[in-house]
Amino acid sequence: MLRLRGLLFTLLVPGVVGVWVPLTLGAGASARAGFWRAGWIVIAVGAALYLWCLLRFLAAGGTPAIFFTRHLRFLIGEEPDSLVHGGPYRFSRNPMYLGVLLVVFGQAAILASLPVALYGACLWLAFHIVVVGLEEPHLRATQGTAYADYCRGVPRWFGWPIR
Repeated sequence: MLRLRGLLFTLLVPGVVGVWVPLTLGAGASARAGFWRAGWIVIAVGAALYLWCLLRFLAAGGTPAIFFTRHLRFLIGEEPDSLVHGGPYRFSRNPMYLGVLLVVFGQAAILASLPVALYGACLWLAFHIVVVGLEEPHLRATQGTAYADYCRGVPRWFGWPIR
């Protein structure tokens, strides 16, 4: 059941935000030849990163559903009880968001679409606001010193672990 909820979460949240909206914004544009095809590599890396993160969440006994969606837990599950770390979470506290952003920017490249690229920039800003304003305070409150220690050792977006 947890895997099904993870799949439903993926279709409803990253599927809409990371695939459907950019394709809608880029409607009418066709894939470009040459250098622009490198966008497929960016999409593949982003999708693999997202999948790796999803598997980490499922292994921890939850889905990536953010805490304020608990009323939808029957459909998309809810966050695990313990902090998800290791794997891509050694280099970023938010690699799942980075995976979705890579998929969006990969589509912007393939379509050579300024609207999709601008959407990606706005999406990053929205992710940042959610992370800083909602997720981090929630994790500090629920995970305590474990999260504080994790924050000291792992960058918010991307970088080498400090420890």
